[in-house]
Amino acid sequence: MKLVAQLAWRFRSGKRQNGFISFISASSTVGIALGCTVLILLLSVMNGFERELKNQLLSFIPHGEIYAYEGSGLQDWQTHLKRLSTDSRITSVEPYVKASGLLQKGNKMKAIPELVGIDLNYVAKNKLIQKVGATEWQTFASDEDAILLGRSIMQQLELSVGDKVQLLLPQISDDLSFSAPKTVWLNVAGEIAIGGELDAQIGFMHIALAANTLGTQTGAQGLRFRFEDPFIANSAMREFGFSFSQHVFMSDWTRTQGHLYQDIQLVRAVVYVALSLVIGVACFNIISTLVMAVSEKRAEIAMLKTMGARDRLIIQVFILQGAVNGIIGTLVGVVCGVLLAENLTVIASFIETISGVKFLSGDVYFIDFLPSQLRWTEVIFTAAIAICLSLLATIYPAFKATKINPAEALGQH
Repeated sequence: MKLVAQLAWRFRSGKRQNGFISFISASSTVGIALGCTVLILLLSVMNGFERELKNQLLSFIPHGEIYAYEGSGLQDWQTHLKRLSTDSRITSVEPYVKASGLLQKGNKMKAIPELVGIDLNYVAKNKLIQKVGATEWQTFASDEDAILLGRSIMQQLELSVGDKVQLLLPQISDDLSFSAPKTVWLNVAGEIAIGGELDAQIGFMHIALAANTLGTQTGAQGLRFRFEDPFIANSAMREFGFSFSQHVFMSDWTRTQGHLYQDIQLVRAVVYVALSLVIGVACFNIISTLVMAVSEKRAEIAMLKTMGARDRLIIQVFILQGAVNGIIGTLVGVVCGVLLAENLTVIASFIETISGVKFLSGDVYFIDFLPSQLRWTEVIFTAAIAICLSLLATIYPAFKATKINPAEALGQH
């Protein structure tokens, strides 16, 4: 093996090394390094978005809902709540009433697609209250006619804490015709700032007032669930829903917010494919480099053969010579990718500060910073892909070197 390494080094750094071959060799190394760096960095960004989706957005919205088909509400919901709360997979379960309507202040109106009536006896584990100030929450808890509204709704209606706002709820008769809407005057107790589009859609009021206004006779329209692992919500909600004797609807976060998770997975797959191809293209430069090196070193290869060198030795020499490019490029790319991924949030914040440009707006996205989470399994996988592709690229030139006829090569030389 020592002889193989010495010959590979001689062929790589010989005085007769063509300048163009050196350029192609360097470009292959740079291409592999760049591909590895960008792949590790972008995968870390996707991991960061997935982590923030789970820790931020999914910490505040329900992971699943079961609600009654009948307008009278969910029957015997207290018994179901007690039964389901013993399930170890569930972190919290609470009753709710949900409505959609219009909010009006003066001549300004704003649709509120998700106005939820909550029971204060069951919100101890609800992280949503962390998004409301202590004073505002106390005001809401002490006033049965209070309402909490998303930040964007507050801004669009120019509302302040203590203002009164009129809620209009549509009424549908048995023949599916609309009648005059029900109106309720509510006191604005505070705002909720979750982030993204939810701030323009969500509001909370007391469950008793919501049930009385909507005519929910049982006191609750349904149950809302949060799980230790939100990604089991789809299967768990089906399991729970089929255990009810009453006709119920089942829903989970993948139906309402699942597009965010699907977008992350789609981008991850595209990144994998696109940047693996970039690394593959860089490895094709290794083929070009070694093919030209074989042509340039025909005489030296012929001398080795006349001295008794076997084809196996020559193959190993050129595989090692080409693999050096792949290994150096991979190591440089992995180091750069890891350093950038570990410090991406800080780097992005610094660029935002000096440029005055915000990469992610909290009004549009559920976070206002660029997240990153490095996973070493993906780093190892990326390095393995790059090294394997670079080794595969050496096979053809190495075997081509064994086909050289010593007599012909030395005669031409």
